[in-house]
Amino acid sequence: MAHFEIKDLTFSYPAAKGKRSLEDVCLSIKKGEYIVLCGKSGSGKTTLLRHLKSVLAPHGKRGGEILFNGVPLEKVSQRDQSAKIGYVMQDPDDQIVTDKVWHELAFGLESLGCDQKTMRARVAEMACYFGIGDWFHRDVANLSGGQKQLLNLASIMAMQPEVLILDEPTSQLDPIAASDFLNTVRKINLELGTTVIITEHRLEDIFPYADRAIVMDGGKVIADDTPRRIGKLLYEQGSDMFSAMPTPVRVFYGAGGEGECPLTVREGRNWLSRVFPEAPGVSSFPAEDLAEEVADPALLLKELWFRYEKDSPDILRGVSAEVATGSLYAIVGGNGAGKSTTLKAICGICKPYRGKVKVFGKPVEKYKSGELFHGCLAMLPQDPKSLFVKKTVREDLEEMTRDKALIEQIAATCQITELLDSHPYDLSGGEQQRAALAKVLLTKPRLLLLDEPTKGIDSFFKETFAAILGQLKEQGITIVMVSHDVEFCARYADRVSMFFDGQILTTDTPRRFFGSNSFYTTAANRMSRHVFQNAVTAGDVVELYKRNREG
Repeated sequence: MAHFEIKDLTFSYPAAKGKRSLEDVCLSIKKGEYIVLCGKSGSGKTTLLRHLKSVLAPHGKRGGEILFNGVPLEKVSQRDQSAKIGYVMQDPDDQIVTDKVWHELAFGLESLGCDQKTMRARVAEMACYFGIGDWFHRDVANLSGGQKQLLNLASIMAMQPEVLILDEPTSQLDPIAASDFLNTVRKINLELGTTVIITEHRLEDIFPYADRAIVMDGGKVIADDTPRRIGKLLYEQGSDMFSAMPTPVRVFYGAGGEGECPLTVREGRNWLSRVFPEAPGVSSFPAEDLAEEVADPALLLKELWFRYEKDSPDILRGVSAEVATGSLYAIVGGNGAGKSTTLKAICGICKPYRGKVKVFGKPVEKYKSGELFHGCLAMLPQDPKSLFVKKTVREDLEEMTRDKALIEQIAATCQITELLDSHPYDLSGGEQQRAALAKVLLTKPRLLLLDEPTKGIDSFFKETFAAILGQLKEQGITIVMVSHDVEFCARYADRVSMFFDGQILTTDTPRRFFGSNSFYTTAANRMSRHVFQNAVTAGDVVELYKRNREG
């Protein structure tokens, strides 16, 4: 018997004016399957997943039928759904309901009426399994976004569900933590037989191991097959979704490879080894020099020290950096290292007890009230919903300016024109990110701070987003970006800094930075480093491959 049978499911939101978010979706999901659901932002992935648990189903007009274990979902009790269908949301703050970590782990079990002995045993097991022991007694409010997401997964798994549904679960995790998280999900599927349905834009760590990949576009299922066949199908169709495929797939088809397409980094490495049994003639790109000093920096950080509470450890421990005017400066590092806190310190939200912050040569504290945020500095926070205060996206943008032509221009740039009359909370995570970016850009900043800007954004729009950042740089705007998206940083940043233990340890060009790392690097570099040096993007590998094969 299938776990889920979805029959002719259609759905439209109240403000959609008849436009359907789901169109005749028919799917069968067997027990124990590992399903990857992929598609552009706004393709209907999250809407579909939320329909698989009644309490999360969005308000709107629905048609069709969903069966769970052969029973119509609406006839399955809320208690059974809570116990058997686990759901990890895209934004961890939407799911956490208690104050302490151990309270959160126990909350679901307590709601199900578990006895104290069972509850303690399961909470202890989950804390050990997920490595939560060190912050077991901490306040949830003091956790990083990645730690909160791990806590959400542990809290769900404590209830031992039959089905685990995950909506962009690694969007706030650093690459190493994301890989560990997804390996844990795979382990849950393999060892416990838990059915897993997951949506992801970063497919490197899940696509090769899925039983099936389901591709959605415009609310419809356009492909449903094994991952290897899906990659080939999308390439042959010239689909936009091909850009979301794992790096080995994109390199293989981009280079015109022959034989069976590799899915994993290991398979890609073996393929390159067969093609180049001896060292190729052109094996690297020219080295890039990094200027020792930045003349007239747009942003200067000097020895910043900060802690959230008087007796708590320091989060920032001597942060220093110089950012050149008109550049894209990326900060990468593990969860909870202090990257987002650094951005808040630049804005004055978190006031360091030692050190200096200078914006365009002027100390932040010297700017008059409101002056800093009018035509000078703007920040896109990690949670885009914190910027939405109106009932429609259009009203939110109008709050920033009365210039309708400018609003239309920015909306078109951020590809949200069709979303202007929608409620911000009805949008997908990626659409919310684009709408928030539009609102921030309307302030016409000279220094733009971005906290995880590519979170929830599909690979197709990332290229558009990169073009937007390129236009801003041409206008002399300086961009400081905190990101876990190493592929994006490797491709588009001018400088990359590693944040660790409350400070910036090293800064270099993307090619030298990622080319010298073993773990904190891109899939393209891990796949090709035994053949090519400093190839850090799929495009780099394809270029060197073609130079040697055609030469």
